[in-house]
Amino acid sequence: MKTLTLLFALTLLSACGGERGKAADNTSLNDTIHGAILPLPDTSFSSVEALIYEIQILDTINSGVITDLRDLYDSVPGILTFRGGPFRDFPKHGKVTGRPDSISVDWTFKTAFDTTKTPYGIWGGGTGWTGQPLLMESQNDITGNSAPNREVIIGSLAGEIYFIDYYTGEPSRNTIDVFNVIKGTPSLDPTLNGNLYVGQGVEINPPFGAMVIDLNKHAITHFVPKDPGAWRGWGAYDSSPIRVGQFLFRLGENGTIYKYLVQQGTLSLHSTMRYRIKGKKAPGIESSPAIYRNYGYFTDNGGNVICFNLDNLKPIWRYDNHDDSDATPVLCEEMGIPYLYTSCEVDKQGSGGYSYFIKLNALTGEKVWENKIACQKIDSGGKLSDGGMFSTPLPGIGDCSDYIFTCIVTHNPPFKGIFMAIDKNRGKIIYSIDLKRYAWSSPVPMLDSEGKMYIFAADCWGYVYIIEGATGEVLLTEKVGLNFEGSPIMVDNTIVIGSRGDNIYKISIH
Repeated sequence: MKTLTLLFALTLLSACGGERGKAADNTSLNDTIHGAILPLPDTSFSSVEALIYEIQILDTINSGVITDLRDLYDSVPGILTFRGGPFRDFPKHGKVTGRPDSISVDWTFKTAFDTTKTPYGIWGGGTGWTGQPLLMESQNDITGNSAPNREVIIGSLAGEIYFIDYYTGEPSRNTIDVFNVIKGTPSLDPTLNGNLYVGQGVEINPPFGAMVIDLNKHAITHFVPKDPGAWRGWGAYDSSPIRVGQFLFRLGENGTIYKYLVQQGTLSLHSTMRYRIKGKKAPGIESSPAIYRNYGYFTDNGGNVICFNLDNLKPIWRYDNHDDSDATPVLCEEMGIPYLYTSCEVDKQGSGGYSYFIKLNALTGEKVWENKIACQKIDSGGKLSDGGMFSTPLPGIGDCSDYIFTCIVTHNPPFKGIFMAIDKNRGKIIYSIDLKRYAWSSPVPMLDSEGKMYIFAADCWGYVYIIEGATGEVLLTEKVGLNFEGSPIMVDNTIVIGSRGDNIYKISIH
């Protein structure tokens, strides 16, 4: 197999194809040919002139063009990746009867607890950030019954993958040891070929990297070790991979985008893209890529928001959002145009600054609006705790379709955070709620039969909240766990969420 390496700087950007600065016209966004979704143009904007990037093509036989741009997650039961799909918007909302105001814990699952001392502390068990469970669902179990057969799959800080019966909380399969901390959210292939994509988050036991678990064999069948060609040395994978067409896209904290051709039980590396801002070191990527057709979007710890072409990995536009951005951005299609919502932390700004919550035109990178939320950084037991946004925003649905919701770590006063509703059209804050503690966990949606939206949120002190979306009225505040850094999933009227420590919970909402 031949390898082709392309190094791009300012003088080569005009070779990206298409007319610079010209996006697809609005009418083309709904065009299809014989039911096939048309790709967006291979173009670039002047904002990418700040980038130096290298594309390495390892498979020169395969063109790299995605043959099918349909959302592979949309029609498959279950929740198979972080935030449920390519928009990262948690599209499979919960359902409640009436106005929810109480909860009950249906079961608690205990994970292992790792007491190994590392340079980064003792990680223990349960889940950390982003730590979202997955739900695998089939309509018929092995007995032939037609009721859904539901299985929770979750990675743990203890370095284990757990498989849990959704109904009983009992183990549904043997645990798989992956030997290192899992902080991020694994991803299950939406073609249901049995591939579970897992990234390690902290190196305790070498080798350190990412892997494929073949659930048909219930074993690790493919491992990606540390990349010697990466422009950044930290080899963790907190980003949740996404499948588009015949390819899987995996982003690394080593600052590399990996594009794989998918095979059952394994992956074949097609191409990579490494980048940095001129005059700066290569950044790391912890966010999970959002996808619109053949465009991918991510944030990095240098404050960059980047759009790239999935077909050839070339950057399309870049937006500078001031500071470290680890949270996964969310996409919303509004009047046929995709928009990207995200915010940053207060890290490189110093002890105080702003979380810049932005709405961008996802085709061009043009800023639609910006809302600055004052935050600060604090000392937490000898470690600095950043302010800003760590959770992924939640687009409103039902009677809140013009809202977008988010949790912001203000540290004002220390260790405190807020839950906010923002008008998607004007960027104005509709309301803000003080939480018991700051929140890294991403909120999830539910609707009643009348289309009223309610939201479940959790914070880093173990409290959970039920909030009426339209008014901001807090209908329930209750302490359940130790520390909810990980994000929940919503299934009917139930929540599955992991806590720091050693607990995974299933909670019913009433």
